Order: sequence, then C-alpha cells, then structure tokens
Amino acid sequence: MLLFGVILSAQTLTLQHAVEKTLKNHPDVQSFSLKIKQSHSSYKSAFSAYLPQINLQANYNALQTFVFPVNGSFNTIDDSGWSAGASLKQKIWDFSTTTNRVDASKIDEDITKLSLEEFKALLVYKVHSFYELMLVQNEAIQVRQKDLQSKEAYYEQAMALVEQGLKTKADASRFLSAVYIAKENLSTAKASFNKAKNSLSLYMGEKIQDDVSLEEGILQRELSQADTIESEILQNNYQLKILTQNRDKNILLHKATKASHYGSIDAIASYSHIDTLNSYDSKLLGVTLNIPLYSGGRVSAETQKAEIASQITKQQIASQELALKEELENLLIDIQRYKKTIEAKEAQLLSATETKKVLDGRYEEGLSTYIEVLDATSLVLNAELGLLEAYYSKSMSINRLHYLQGRIK
Repeated sequence: MLLFGVILSAQTLTLQHAVEKTLKNHPDVQSFSLKIKQSHSSYKSAFSAYLPQINLQANYNALQTFVFPVNGSFNTIDDSGWSAGASLKQKIWDFSTTTNRVDASKIDEDITKLSLEEFKALLVYKVHSFYELMLVQNEAIQVRQKDLQSKEAYYEQAMALVEQGLKTKADASRFLSAVYIAKENLSTAKASFNKAKNSLSLYMGEKIQDDVSLEEGILQRELSQADTIESEILQNNYQLKILTQNRDKNILLHKATKASHYGSIDAIASYSHIDTLNSYDSKLLGVTLNIPLYSGGRVSAETQKAEIASQITKQQIASQELALKEELENLLIDIQRYKKTIEAKEAQLLSATETKKVLDGRYEEGLSTYIEVLDATSLVLNAELGLLEAYYSKSMSINRLHYLQGRIK
C-alpha cells in the first residue's frame, strides 16, 4: 500500500497555504479586527477624562421678566436677552479613579487582541483537522478501490471456476455480495473526502480542485519537546492569558470604584457675555471639591460587585490550569497509545498480507474456501484502515497540543 502518498495532479495544496488563506479570508478574523478597533476607541474614550473638558453655551430669551427693587418695592419689566460663553473643567485629582479605569480599558483592548490570536489558533487547528482528514480519506479511497478490484477479480475467478464445475454458485454469489459492499464503502469514503474538502474550501474562501494533490508525511510527524510542553501551555495558552488579563482588569475596576468614594478635585474656569437689561462680562476661575455623601448604595454595590468579579476570575484561572493539565496528560497518554497501535497495525498488515497471498493460492488449487479468502481480505482491509485511523488520531492529538500552546502556523 502507498501510505500517505501524493496523487499526481496539476495542483498541489500545501497545508501552509490552506492555513494562510483561512487566516486571511475567514470573516470572523475580520470581525475580531474590527472589535480591536472598537476596544481602542473605548480606551481613547476613557483616556479623555485626563484632558480638559471645554464647552460652549449660548441662549436667547425672546421674553423674560426681570425683577429689581426701587425705593423699597419691587418692580418688574419684560425684555429680551441673550448670553454666550465658554467653560473649562480640568480634573486635578480623583484618588486614581480615572487612572485605574483607563488602565482597565487598556487591558480590555489587550484582551480583544488575545481573543483574536486565540481564534486564529483555533482556526489553524480546524484547518489541520480538515486537511488531514482529506489525506486519510484520500488514502482510504485508494484502499477501498484496491479492495473493490480484488473482490471483482475474485468474483470473475469464481464464475470461471463455476463454469468449469470446480466451484459452486455459492462461491460466486458470496463474492458478488462482497463486491456490492466494497462499492458502497468506496462511495462512503469518497463522500467523506468531499465533505472535508468542501469544509476546508469554505474556510479558505476559495474552491479546491477535484484533482488536488496533498502533502505527504504530515501524518507521520512526532511530538517534539514533550518534556517542556506543560510549561509552554501554562505560559502561552490564550484562554489562560485572557483569564489572567480579566483578573487584572477586575482588580483595577475594584480599586477605581473604591476610590470613587472620595470624590474628585477639579479646576474650573468660565467666561460669559450677558446682554439683558444691562450688558456685562462674567468670569469664573476656581477649584471645586466633589465628595459623594450618599448615592443610594450604588457606589458600595459597584465596589462589592468588582471585588467579587476579581475573586471569580482568580478561581477561573486555577480551574483553567487544572483543566489544561488534565487534557495535556490525557493527550500524552493517547499519543503513546497510538504509537503502540501503529506498531501493532503495521505488524498485522504485514502478517495479513502474507496470509492472503497463501490463501489466494490455496483457493485456486481448491484447498481453501471462499470464506477463508474473504476473511483474509477483510483482515488486510481492516489493518490498512486501522493504520490510517491510528496515524490520523495521533496527529490530531499533536495538533490539539499545539492549539493549547497557542501555536499559529
């Protein structure tokens, strides 16, 4: 059997090309890029609290009643009036409330960037899955075609022997039944290949030709640096990084809400020109202190909410680390198991192939039955398909480890 070979064709689709196309064209990647811009705008909005706030005011009253005292009595007069001016407010000190909120907003932007990278790593994992499934199903098609050709040859041979009176019709009928089953299995393998091809084509955003050829040797790779993989996962896993950033953000928000209890000190300045009964300019320059004495419990509730959120994220980080370690250990165990399975399937395939050769010869001489021949053929087929499945399962476990490491390639 040509294990994981390349079909000769006019076009070769490499795994790297499939990954690059997917990362470039997938709509969710573009969506995350827009979310990064959105989060940066939120950061700029939070940062603006550091800057002076300048406002223009103007009003015009077509009719207004003015009251003024004259000789101990009050007189009124109706007149029109207008005013225009500008005011400036600059935050001087708010006990780091704004600083903590700005820093938390910056972390929000970093979390969005990490989310994009995590999604890219997930896309790479899925592309590997579809590509390698195409490899396996392509090999399965070849195995099934070979099996079909073999059973068709058995059927023709059995019919010839029936005509010679050397075999019964039961032999021919049984081989004909095996031919139909082989055709059905071949059709299933082709359908599975086309499904994987169509899925990968949608991810890439371009059509994959029917006669496409694939890279060889991908499924036969081994896991490298297994002794340092745990530290790499705990250091580079994007989900863990996002949780850590969320923890830091919640800590900052907790500090900000606590500091908001103390209020703020602001510098204010204003200039207005007023033209009513009299025309004059009004100027103001000073400092204000605002301390919230009672907010209906809102500030206290927000402080408690931020503190609880910080504690929750700390527990989530610990839980995620445990989950990663558990999955890592299980994947490493699976990889070792698949290696043993591959060794066993290779030995089984060699033995089954030799047995089939012997039984083919014995059947021609009338020394074995069609049942023995079909059993031997099934053993060869199962060994070939089992070997394909073991290679694919091992490679997918390695791909999963690479995803947990946050690899994008």
